[in-house]
Amino acid sequence: MSFISIREVGPRDGLQNEDPVPADAKVRLLDALSATGAQRIEAVSFVHPKAIPQMADADEVWARAAKNPAVRYSALVPNSKGAQRALAAGFTEIEVVVSASDTHNQRNVNRSTDESLDDIAGLIDLLHTAGATAEVIISTSFGCPFEGDVDPARVAGIVDRVVADGADRVAFGDTTGMGTPRRVEEVVGRVRERHPDLPLLLHFHNTRGTALANVLTALRLGITEFDASVGGLGGCPYAPGATGNVATEEVVHMLHDMGYETGIDLRALIEAARIAQEIAGRELPSGVLRAGPRLPF
Repeated sequence: MSFISIREVGPRDGLQNEDPVPADAKVRLLDALSATGAQRIEAVSFVHPKAIPQMADADEVWARAAKNPAVRYSALVPNSKGAQRALAAGFTEIEVVVSASDTHNQRNVNRSTDESLDDIAGLIDLLHTAGATAEVIISTSFGCPFEGDVDPARVAGIVDRVVADGADRVAFGDTTGMGTPRRVEEVVGRVRERHPDLPLLLHFHNTRGTALANVLTALRLGITEFDASVGGLGGCPYAPGATGNVATEEVVHMLHDMGYETGIDLRALIEAARIAQEIAGRELPSGVLRAGPRLPF
């Protein structure tokens, strides 16, 4: 039975797109997810509170979380200051983001894509010196809400650059749900031609209802690592219409029915999704949360 690795991103990517919630609620959700059997969780981001006020209490949340030794936790950072905070907190798996589109990168971090790549090169060195791994997430890999289509060759060129600078892993972000199966094939195919052994992770949004189709397409292309967010929480605060990460329970429900293993207990995951919905204070978009699995547990 093939194993598919799901990284749960609700505590970070999910909650950063909601109104700020108390640290108690964040810890409660993080701990519930840590007990689902998920092997990877993106816990927090270390960013300036003026940029992302929802993550202003990252140090407190992480300090209070009941860290499961069976889970690999990661943190997202925007720069070297954030990286130093993440390292001081004990993280050894750290992510940094760059956008494939210059306009989205300017809206996100107020610099061009090339300028961010220059900074990332130094950040990778800093992380490696500290014994941590560096994952580069390329946002707007399948399209930009400001510029439209993004050439797969541009995405592949960014991958060339970050691999040459020492990135350990690369993820492709479908920041506003512009990805389709055809575009997944184009991007993954172009990168695989040049970097056949590079660990790749895909991060889909269900903004336009294509997320599960994109997951299926990526599976056929040999991708075995995906991001997903409990309940479908999340999006991008710098891109209009970006709400709607693919729901973790929808991905797990589909994969288990197809005979894949994820290590995740679907019953526990749905309970965690109920907690996420309570915290968000609104109905979340997950169909599996709303209707339950296709068969009783």
